[in-house]
Amino acid sequence: MHIIFLFEKERIINNFLIALIMIDFEQLKVAQFDKWKVYVHQSQCYLGRLYIAANRDDDVDLFDIAGAEREEFFDVGKKVKKALTELFNPDRLNYVNLQNEWHHLHIHIIPRYSSLRTFDNIKFVDEKWGKNYAPYNKDFKVPQETLFKLRDELREKLD
Repeated sequence: MHIIFLFEKERIINNFLIALIMIDFEQLKVAQFDKWKVYVHQSQCYLGRLYIAANRDDDVDLFDIAGAEREEFFDVGKKVKKALTELFNPDRLNYVNLQNEWHHLHIHIIPRYSSLRTFDNIKFVDEKWGKNYAPYNKDFKVPQETLFKLRDELREKLD
């Protein structure tokens, strides 16, 4: 089981108010395919940020995938792009493969917006439009319920 951290509960450490709760990573799964799965990223500074993770357990380079795994990756990517377009109409999509913190093949899909978007009564502003997405505002948090609502709406589009 993978764990992610969301700001929800409060705790005092060294006189600082810290808000953390651990939830099961699998709760953010949008879709499961034969070779890949899609997750909502816990940071929604960029509305609709997702990642596609390989089902295999080993740490492999993106350019080493082949055959059915590669074909399905592009099929899943096109479905995700279509779902994001229908839901939020991003002006651009950024694709990022780093594997620095999680040594597992996964690709981040980061929608970019030239203007404000609203989802679940929350305003999303791409403060770095026209520039590299990183570093991004890690202080921007959305409630767990919003993450689940986003997951569910994306899930409907990918079915």
